Amino acid sequence: MPGPKLDSVETDQALPPKASVVVIGGGIIGVSTALFLAERGLDVVLCEKGELGGEQSSRNWGWVRVMGRDRREIPLAVEALNIWDGLDARIGGDTGYRRSGILYIAETDRDIANHATWLKLAQAHGLDTRQIGADETASLMPGAALRYKGALYTPSDARAEPQKAVPAIAAGARRAGARIVTGCAVRGIEKSAGRISAVITERGRIETSAVVLAGGAWSRLFCKGLNIRLPQLKVLNSVLRTGPAANGPDGAGATAAYAYRKRLDGGYTIANGGINGHALVPDSFAFFRDFQPARKAEGESVQLGLSARSWQELFEISTVPLDRPGAFERHRILDPKPDRKSTLRALEAASEALPALRNARVEQVWAGLIDVTPDAVPVISTLDAIPGLVIATGFSGHGFGIGPGAGHLAADLVMGETPIVNPAPFRFSRFSDGTPIEIAPPV
Repeated sequence: MPGPKLDSVETDQALPPKASVVVIGGGIIGVSTALFLAERGLDVVLCEKGELGGEQSSRNWGWVRVMGRDRREIPLAVEALNIWDGLDARIGGDTGYRRSGILYIAETDRDIANHATWLKLAQAHGLDTRQIGADETASLMPGAALRYKGALYTPSDARAEPQKAVPAIAAGARRAGARIVTGCAVRGIEKSAGRISAVITERGRIETSAVVLAGGAWSRLFCKGLNIRLPQLKVLNSVLRTGPAANGPDGAGATAAYAYRKRLDGGYTIANGGINGHALVPDSFAFFRDFQPARKAEGESVQLGLSARSWQELFEISTVPLDRPGAFERHRILDPKPDRKSTLRALEAASEALPALRNARVEQVWAGLIDVTPDAVPVISTLDAIPGLVIATGFSGHGFGIGPGAGHLAADLVMGETPIVNPAPFRFSRFSDGTPIEIAPPV
């Protein structure tokens, strides 16, 4: 089943022979990085093997939030939200961004306790998050048929349209001077005297001294070709969108059984964050110990099993010489089969609570593969082993909302400028320098 239809965007046809920076990957992190580099006057080229935003960047829920973030992500999420506020004007486009608030709905006393624990983190950052009671929760869910205990509420959190955002940011980056080439897989990096000297694409060589790897779920395989051990796995989440539904809540919210987000077209995006799948692949065993803390914390929220992906990746263990086509060219866009039953159950649960959804038509169901790290915090980092390389990956389902901030930080690292936030929490070396894996408590 094809993923959501994205807005069209013009791209560049010719591959330049050289560039100051090459960005690998045309998701929201990649196009945001290209935008901030181009605005600073760098000659930047972005290469995307398939379609801009064709994978998880267009398949996510469309939440732009600070609420519920890992403590290490909060400063970057705050900066990202500030960037979102002026992004449409900055790029001369429409991302569908609206500040409409987000609810983490409390059904049990345990939910309330978990919310209170996170709220202490929020207060340290001056956020407007607060615990609200049953009456205010009901007022933010007009027409609700169920009465909840309360919610954790952040009025300043927002929503945007995943199918609009990446094309709009890409167009803005091009207007700022970036060149963006689609249908052009980067096979690997060429080094000279220990430093990056070029990237090798399926269309030829681009001379460069700086590379940003923003490959999402593909970043692990790319790093493997560089002899870099990046502990990253793929997790599948399925999403549904409805047709227009009048008189429902304006923002976004979630319970244990469903999550909703109002769309610009009047419909709703529906999903369940507690039902995810992971196909057992060779990396599942290679990173077994790395992910054990996360596995214990997740409980039953990630179901393991075999799928066509298990066998596919079995034959992608070995690296391929750069003069030959490889997996990046064989699989232009990851388009996994969605778990339709789980999304329909989520819609049923949402409809029970929100009568406005009861007659809403199911327009589409899709799935995406999320790039996950052992601590569910991204890697946005330089690497001592390869000067000139910046990795921006492993966003663990948080990448859409934090994307513009992450792109700004990646550009800062390329330029060697004062970073927008302290990059230490996102350093690649935390997985090898003896730092204990820290798993954020439930919210």
